[in-house]
Amino acid sequence: MPQFLKDRLRDLAVVLAAAAALTFFGVYTTDEPVWIRFLMWAITCAVGGAASVWAVPLVFERKVAGSLLPVQILVTSAVIALPVLVSLYLFMGAFGSWIPVPLLPMQYLYVYAVTLVLTAIGVLLHRARNPERPAGEPDADAASRFLGRLPVKYRTAELWAVSSEDHYLRIHTSVGEELILMRLADAVRELSGAPGAQTHRSWWVAKDGVRDTRRDGGKLVLVLKNGKEAPVSRTYAGAVKEAGLA
Repeated sequence: MPQFLKDRLRDLAVVLAAAAALTFFGVYTTDEPVWIRFLMWAITCAVGGAASVWAVPLVFERKVAGSLLPVQILVTSAVIALPVLVSLYLFMGAFGSWIPVPLLPMQYLYVYAVTLVLTAIGVLLHRARNPERPAGEPDADAASRFLGRLPVKYRTAELWAVSSEDHYLRIHTSVGEELILMRLADAVRELSGAPGAQTHRSWWVAKDGVRDTRRDGGKLVLVLKNGKEAPVSRTYAGAVKEAGLA
């Protein structure tokens, strides 16, 4: 089964499990039948999960809220709670129970409290499964694990680079190229510790994938072993040199 499909099935299982738990414990109790309350939580949990896809990188990776984990969780939960509240408001309205506008601030606090618990659990579980390595410590298996997302013929190839194309990533290897549905931010995180560096907002390049370098109007360009060229932006120029790519 493709890794992308496995990830989506796992996400679905998490959403349904969270919805079942919230329904069972009577969180945000209403007079509606059980199946409607379960559907309400399934939809709101799905909206929360979708919102976390952009909210978590925004807060955690860009350090919008600093680097203190409790603060990051508080801010992330506050952001996610907004679309969740909207979905809850529309869901209840669809069944003729519109939440009075003056009560929305209080409802937001309720939603925020639930979101905070779920976000904290999700972050702590993720950190337990993916412990952070000390800064600068290499991870020789990171590229191999990443290539495990690709078809079998790529599993023993050399990873040369990763470039983004819309919602897809083009994986450049010694045996060819392959497209996968994934965000570059997630790929860079998985490749953390592998010999290489992000060179541009849309490129990550492995050290072994560079054949040559050149200048284009004063800007550094990395020439890959397959002839493709990866741009180097000023933002990542320091990381490129530190990684030994140029």
